[in-house]
Amino acid sequence: MDTTDALDPRDRRDRRDRPDPLGRPDLLEPLDRPDPLDPVGRLIAERACERLIVEFVRTLDLGEPGDVAELFTPDGVWEWAEGDRRIEGRDALRAYFAGRPADRLSRRLCTNILVTLTSVSTATASTYFTTYRVDGHTGGMLPPRLPVQVGRYEDTFREVDGRWLLTARELFLDFAGPTERLSPADARTGA
Repeated sequence: MDTTDALDPRDRRDRRDRPDPLGRPDLLEPLDRPDPLDPVGRLIAERACERLIVEFVRTLDLGEPGDVAELFTPDGVWEWAEGDRRIEGRDALRAYFAGRPADRLSRRLCTNILVTLTSVSTATASTYFTTYRVDGHTGGMLPPRLPVQVGRYEDTFREVDGRWLLTARELFLDFAGPTERLSPADARTGA
């Protein structure tokens, strides 16, 4: 027996004709839509930008600092609002970050990462950060110290060939102090 005729005619309509009980017709669209601003596409783009923020500080702290230049577009910019510091272009960024002291120990904590897509291929983000840092480190664990910087990054991103990259990072400091240089005795004892 064919039960198609027994169904309420409203149940035979295309899903897209049905009202969405949540008032969100975009939720009824297939997940493979080419529009990257669908909910899943938006989450993927936001997550890629968040990961880039974390990758940046991890590379500075645990990798080769000059390698952070690869996280920027070729015309990328690093800028500090105070001190008129502006580094522009991958080569200049690579030289700037690679010029950090070889004996620097730093650890950055990033929180409150808020990414906002501004188009299908651009985004902005605001991130709070805290930096712990000493120069003259020769190895081993050090006693706790106060952070040398607390502030926020304001970032702009662009998707290039399927990869999200930084186009600009502006740094704003709310608290800052000098980087401590360990004496040779402190560096040996971890004091």
